[in-house]
Amino acid sequence: MYYDKRFQTDLQFPFVLFSHQQIKTSSTGGFLLAKKDKFDAISERLLNVDQPTLKDIISRMSAGEYVRGVTDAEKDCFQIIQDLDHINGRVLGSTTSKKYMRNEIWSVVAARGAPSWYITISPTDIKHPIALYYAGTNEKYVVDTKPDYSEKFRLISHNPVASARFFHFMISLFIKHILGIGSYHPGIYGHTSAYYGTVEQQDEKIGTMD
Repeated sequence: MYYDKRFQTDLQFPFVLFSHQQIKTSSTGGFLLAKKDKFDAISERLLNVDQPTLKDIISRMSAGEYVRGVTDAEKDCFQIIQDLDHINGRVLGSTTSKKYMRNEIWSVVAARGAPSWYITISPTDIKHPIALYYAGTNEKYVVDTKPDYSEKFRLISHNPVASARFFHFMISLFIKHILGIGSYHPGIYGHTSAYYGTVEQQDEKIGTMD
């Protein structure tokens, strides 16, 4: 974890690991769906799908048109999409997983009301000593050591795992001490009744509700 970081600095390892994780979650979702009583009906819809109708729906939706199932063939096509969502929803980064997140956010808003705060957080890993310590190979951190910008950039860019660990560490501290979640004291914004956090590439956001 600290000195030997051959997997953290391997350029291919994160891609291979994420790909295997997606395959695993897809397979798990497929097995769970196959064990349900409605699997026979799902198989029947897949085998008898109306291909011209499906192509027409795809072309209309690609053009930006809002399409609703009117005919029986169109309804079967949309039902197939819902069936596949049971599998796709378990895959990280998929369109269905993002749709489920939006549903969760709307559920929180319906239960607790509209958010009082929208907070954007972007911890700068290239300038923080903790991130540099995670990315380095020294087991002991020396405070007097001040690497130049090129050295810091090299450390962070060659170890994405260190950046992820640093981001998780900072966000966990923010949720606990700033929002007061799981702490003995209220947050600096008062009592936080609910919060929902999403992570985007180059844009990390935490939405809180008082």
